[in-house]
Amino acid sequence: MKNRVAFITGSSSGIGLGIARHFAKSQTDVILHGIEKDFGLASALKKEFGVQAEYIQTDLQNREQTLSALTAATKKIGSVDILVNNAGIQFVSPVEEFPIEKWQAILDINLSSVFYLSQAVWGPMKAKGYGRIINISSVHGIRASEFKSAYVAAKHGVCGLTKVLGLEAANTGITANAICPGYVQTPLVDKQIADQAKAHGLSEAEVIEKVLLKKQPVKKFISIEAIAELSLFLCQPYSDAITGSAFILDGGWSSQ
Repeated sequence: MKNRVAFITGSSSGIGLGIARHFAKSQTDVILHGIEKDFGLASALKKEFGVQAEYIQTDLQNREQTLSALTAATKKIGSVDILVNNAGIQFVSPVEEFPIEKWQAILDINLSSVFYLSQAVWGPMKAKGYGRIINISSVHGIRASEFKSAYVAAKHGVCGLTKVLGLEAANTGITANAICPGYVQTPLVDKQIADQAKAHGLSEAEVIEKVLLKKQPVKKFISIEAIAELSLFLCQPYSDAITGSAFILDGGWSSQ
């Protein structure tokens, strides 16, 4: 993985940061991304792993700003070999009350950015004869849940787009795959657990088992390490015929 450059969206915390750290540990140079200023993250990865690292701060709803910032970063450390589309937002509401602006924001960030960033790195990847596009979808890319219309629509779209990218990239050296995890314990989920416990008068352990993991036979969160390790596996030379696929890490949820 040395001399490869990975760009991971939504990598200032949670799954994205876990993937970025895993790649940096494997000696991959990384471009981190977040909506807030956090340039110290790149410095920390440089110091800990001895790799090149840059951080870009953009709202993925702003395509021009994001592509401009990415271009500036690649001028410093090289063009993107590995694109991990991880950034996402969520909003829960019944269909009849779902705010149009929330619908649009979720589709913009969770789906449209996956397309335009894939489009942006496509040419340089083809020229190199190597490229990996890894889209962090969700079990909601293959299953639905109530009150998550925009999220489920976007994640289904990500899985469909991944198939198209895989087909169009065949025999170019580029592969495209999706990873579809169930619930992952991140700082955002930790806050959700605490809020749900307070709202329902349950212990946090009960919230995990009876609310969050209700549909999941294996009552354990999917680990960030599992997602990061699978991402790294998909970038290896021996994974060059694995494309257009969705890898489901959901504790048996979709087996029912």
